[in-house]
Amino acid sequence: MARTGDSEVAGVVDHLFRREAGRLVAILARRFGVAHLHLAEDVVQDALLKAMQVWPFTGVPENPSAWLLQTAQNRALDQSRRATLWRRKQSALTALAEDFSGTPTARFEDEIADSQLRMMFVCCHPGLPADAQVALVLKTLCGFGEREIAAAFLAAEDAIVKKLVRARKFLRDARVPMELPPAAKLAPRVESVQRALYLLFNEGHKASHGESLLRADLCAEAIRLGELLAAHAIGARPATHALLALMHLHAARLPARVANDGSLLVLAAQDRAKWDRRQIGRGLAHLEKSAAGENLTRWHIEAGIAACHALAPSFAETNWPHILELYDALLALDASPIVALNRAIALAQADGAAAGLQALADLPGRRTLERYHLFHAVHGHLLLAAGKKSEAASALCRALDLAVLPAERLLVRQRLENCR
Repeated sequence: MARTGDSEVAGVVDHLFRREAGRLVAILARRFGVAHLHLAEDVVQDALLKAMQVWPFTGVPENPSAWLLQTAQNRALDQSRRATLWRRKQSALTALAEDFSGTPTARFEDEIADSQLRMMFVCCHPGLPADAQVALVLKTLCGFGEREIAAAFLAAEDAIVKKLVRARKFLRDARVPMELPPAAKLAPRVESVQRALYLLFNEGHKASHGESLLRADLCAEAIRLGELLAAHAIGARPATHALLALMHLHAARLPARVANDGSLLVLAAQDRAKWDRRQIGRGLAHLEKSAAGENLTRWHIEAGIAACHALAPSFAETNWPHILELYDALLALDASPIVALNRAIALAQADGAAAGLQALADLPGRRTLERYHLFHAVHGHLLLAAGKKSEAASALCRALDLAVLPAERLLVRQRLENCR
């Protein structure tokens, strides 16, 4: 084992938390049963904390994922020996652990894909409300905290906590098995899995909190899980390819989204030479595969919008009228305030700031966006473009009050300077 400094260990553990925690939970849930999902989550967290304590002295193991799995499994067994509920199962669990311990690397790698995909579909059990399904995937497989899930749903954190508690209780009381049901019963769950991957990607594309605006690791993980879904017979459908197209096309622009001073670069200010053309190609390939079906989903439309941006030679040459048409189609499928806000931005680019401001005034569900900093940032930007500096400053000050990330706050301050 190589000796490693504290900061390097912290980086490795953080990477493993995002990349491997969900896989470890999925494997342990399969071994010990979905009824003990909360135990699986707890022991994986304990294993990560132990790694932070031990690895600076012992070095990072050659196979850190297998080390974490073995440590988490041992922790689960220790807890089971002290729990009355688990006493009858102790010998069976111990036998499983002994069977695993002989060849940890090979067995771990063999189990990963099936266990994780299985766990995604278990979390999306039709007996749970759709939002609870997605929240459980984000928490269990994607390592999201309640705060991140709340931001993704534009909901209160305590409401998410209650939702997760009820979801785990349902899986436990219903004795939901880890084995996948027949394909016909799995099909209705695919949309929830897709939505969870979409929210995971969005959290990486624009983090809800923390110091960094971007979490490229989350974007990469969402894409990896999406490819895993597309490789499975039940997930190999046009909508999955449309979702992958959307994620690849957005991820291709990540290198150009933040300036050297840490500020957010809006689309008009990005250096398109920094866009990853190879990843754009992968996105377009998935977009082509998505055209095989007859159903038009939100993922198809959003991927189409992303493709318009990716293929435009410059911001000025962007086909905004076509993008506006796509947003109209998306709004017909999903009349959410966020979609309406994005449509207003496209309308402003196509028809001018006044048209965009009117769309904001007519925004359905506007009250739900009052604590959303981007709404006020867009409002301020359009007011400034319309020459209404005083009103723009007021809207931007509200955006600054609500913005959490340093990169977002810096961009708002820059726009406030233009209001003088």
